[in-house]
Amino acid sequence: MNDADTTLSTLKDCMAAFVRERDWEQFHAPKNLAMSIAIEAAELMERFQWLTPEQSCVVTPEDKGKIQEEIADVVIYALYLCNRLSIDLTGAILAKTERNAARYPAHLVRGRADHTPSEGGPP
Repeated sequence: MNDADTTLSTLKDCMAAFVRERDWEQFHAPKNLAMSIAIEAAELMERFQWLTPEQSCVVTPEDKGKIQEEIADVVIYALYLCNRLSIDLTGAILAKTERNAARYPAHLVRGRADHTPSEGGPP
């Protein structure tokens, strides 16, 4: 499986099966999953903590493997949370992208990072 031929639905189903086989549903309260996402995101940030922006763009194969694992952890927990709360992730992403497009019209913000989003989001 790879990005080109795997759907979000397939990934969500794989994650649900993984959890079910281990009887972990009992531990997957939304609070716990949200906390796990934050913890894994912090571990991802740690990989870049003391690097300059330029250094962060040059990643060794070993570092890339570790970064890849942390990104996977974040996404896995996000998929667990989507499953737990019956969230259609594709629909959520497209709705948020549409909202961001209205908040940040391309002709006004192109190439700029000097605005302060009121609710998070780009840049």
